[in-house]
Amino acid sequence: MVKYILIICAGILLAACGNRSDNYVPKPKGYPRIDLPKPAYTLLEPTHPYQFEYNKIARIRPDSFARSEPHWIFVNYPSFNASVQLTYKPVQNDPQRLKAMLEDAYKLAGRHNIKAYEIKEQVAKLPSGQWANLITLSGEVPSQFQFITTDTTTHFLRGALYFNTATENDSLAPVIDYIKNDMIHMLKTLKWRQ
Repeated sequence: MVKYILIICAGILLAACGNRSDNYVPKPKGYPRIDLPKPAYTLLEPTHPYQFEYNKIARIRPDSFARSEPHWIFVNYPSFNASVQLTYKPVQNDPQRLKAMLEDAYKLAGRHNIKAYEIKEQVAKLPSGQWANLITLSGEVPSQFQFITTDTTTHFLRGALYFNTATENDSLAPVIDYIKNDMIHMLKTLKWRQ
């Protein structure tokens, strides 16, 4: 009798181990929900040689890097862990100085060639009548959008978007577009101060 019970248990055990119909599939990737507030703008305090409107959710911070110069600031987005670094330099009516600043700005954008699979440059006319170069970088690059604008005689301003995170840029696409629109609004409302 014990022999028959052992045979039946062994048969049930073998039947349970065989013919597995479980289909294992990887779990789909989950993306965090990012709530993007409707932009509302405020005017930058008149302590710099430039003034523009920036998003109220952002905070203005001075650039504290060792090589920073006066009037270099960060437009910081704490809720997105992102910053727009603004670097200002006086042109001093010196064409050679302006040329060097433009070369330096393009060299900084060109450093992303290693990881960028596309760098798109666009020239835009601002409401003030001045021009701005807009540089959009695609790929896993540290800076996804940059701009350069100048009045060619007195003022030069460069802006670059940076994220303080290792998250891949395709996941950040909605935030990149949101801040890019804010940066374009900065340019549209930019006024030079004397």
